[in-house]
Amino acid sequence: MKTMWAPWRIEYILADKEPGCILCKALSNEDHLTLYTGKETLVVMNKFPYINGHLLVSPIRHISTLDQLSKGEMGTLLETVEKSVGILKKAMNPDGFNVGLNLGKVAGAGVEEHLHFHVVPRWFGDTNALTVFSDVRVIPEHLLSTYNNLKPYFDRLEI
Repeated sequence: MKTMWAPWRIEYILADKEPGCILCKALSNEDHLTLYTGKETLVVMNKFPYINGHLLVSPIRHISTLDQLSKGEMGTLLETVEKSVGILKKAMNPDGFNVGLNLGKVAGAGVEEHLHFHVVPRWFGDTNALTVFSDVRVIPEHLLSTYNNLKPYFDRLEI
């Protein structure tokens, strides 16, 4: 069995959080990492990514559980996840994806009050022992460079 170590995440998990919901704040594009704002969904780059292109896809409505979504919102949310995967395929050419939800703090949710999917592109060889031995991760592209690469695709997105 292979294990993906992410020791840098513990600093984020244990740190004091800024007041307010980061996803609701992203609606105003305060941090310049908001890629898409639709009628029902939002796509934001993760400020603490596991790897380049790590996206958060959420409903606009501030809810924390799947059963709070209307059927329409659920469909739109999954369509936004699907379109985000398609954009990452075109823009970044990954070999695969991790797509999922962390529901509850014990499940790893850093923002448990606002439901969101993680869309994480993956490439063969994108993990190595550097993180385990040196507590260092390699993100080969600056966050804003990734944003500038992805933003034109999301500007054309219609859902």
